Amino acid sequence: MIKAVFFDIDGTLVSFETHEIPSSALSALKKLKERGIRTYIATGRAKDGLCVVEGLDFDGYITLNGQYCFTADKEVIYENTILKEDLEILVEELGKDPFPAGFVMRDTKVFNYRDERVDEIHAITHNDNHPAGDVSKVLDEKIYQVMCFIDEEREKNLLAKMKHCTAARWHPLFCDISPLGGTKVKGIDQFLAHDGIDLSETLAVGDGGNDLEMLEHTAYSAAMGNAPDFVREAADYVSNDVDHDGLCEALSHFHLL
Repeated sequence: MIKAVFFDIDGTLVSFETHEIPSSALSALKKLKERGIRTYIATGRAKDGLCVVEGLDFDGYITLNGQYCFTADKEVIYENTILKEDLEILVEELGKDPFPAGFVMRDTKVFNYRDERVDEIHAITHNDNHPAGDVSKVLDEKIYQVMCFIDEEREKNLLAKMKHCTAARWHPLFCDISPLGGTKVKGIDQFLAHDGIDLSETLAVGDGGNDLEMLEHTAYSAAMGNAPDFVREAADYVSNDVDHDGLCEALSHFHLL
């Protein structure tokens, strides 16, 4: 029996078209809570990007692709930051051959500079309007993730130098570089231990490349219809897209509604 459901936000709960949670999804979340099923957010967004789910009753939040996890009562149960030596390598690379990079702290983000790529992603998420400024000070901050606007080839070359980091992407324009060990899967396992739930009792719902690991990890998984093929192939069930009641369809398939 499924006792816990982990939800991605963008493209899963929230529409890329309306930037809102469809009414059918809101109703579904309410029904899950009424049935005593625990619900968790599992997102690449930071704390300051959770306003889109504000007021909803989730039991926990896996943010920054697993780097910062906290309960509904704001208890931090896990955090993971990029090592300073890896940040130094990244800052050096930005000095030699710049690209837009957003350094994510616990409550905010700062870009070295912005261009049309950053603006394009913000138009999709409504979550990346942070200012550009001096990023030399990030070496003295807790940096949980860096949003790097590079292609897959440069991502590969960069990770070869930042040896204690990994990367995930849900859009071809950028990747999220994170420290090794902190993933949505890590966040899921932290909450299962914290709340006394077995992995066999879990469902994950997502649509992006950064959801792939969690879809493969939980006992049951659903990909939204707007997910790319490689994500859809990893899921037990593929629903309609977020704008056409896909979340309700997925939950109904697993007899949760």
